[in-house]
Amino acid sequence: MTTLSHPNPPLVAILRGLNPAEAVDVAKVLYNAGFRALEVPLNRPGAIEAIAAIVQLNLPDTLVGGGTMLTVAHVEAVHAAGGRLFVSPNCVPAVIRRAVELGMYCAPGVATPSEAFAALDAGAHALKIFPAESVGHGGVKALKSVLPAGTPVLPVGGVSPDTMAAWVKAGATGFGIGGNLYTPGVTLDQLKERAESFVATWRALAV
Repeated sequence: MTTLSHPNPPLVAILRGLNPAEAVDVAKVLYNAGFRALEVPLNRPGAIEAIAAIVQLNLPDTLVGGGTMLTVAHVEAVHAAGGRLFVSPNCVPAVIRRAVELGMYCAPGVATPSEAFAALDAGAHALKIFPAESVGHGGVKALKSVLPAGTPVLPVGGVSPDTMAAWVKAGATGFGIGGNLYTPGVTLDQLKERAESFVATWRALAV
């Protein structure tokens, strides 16, 4: 099955704790601000329902899927809901391979070269560097020096507009953005302001 292309801009909105009733409005705000990848982590109630609601919007050129996907059952549940983005905090080759088989865009979590190459061998399309604070700029730079050229590398954990430039200098090619973008209870106006700040910062760095 043909896989989906890397999102542009390569910013993944991590919507942990998203209420299915709010999913459509949140997704529209993020889409209009420029986000093209929306991840709903599965370790909160209502995640599958929220994914399904967002999928029904048919947002152009947008990857929608799940995060904290730890098992093959998670992969199959997200795929059944229409999700085509696989994100995990860890590297489990069998789970990655199943997501690849289903044509999902795969960004598993890695923190070491061994995990990174195991993920790529299993078919991963991008690498989520997690937890980014622990790996650090030096770790990302060293990892990039041995990865195949062109491998997308997305730090996740504590990313803010103010910290993006240092990560890009270290070799980041995108980001997963969680609590500094979305938390349950954030207003749509606050979300719009935060999302636009991230996208504007990325566009300035990517020039």
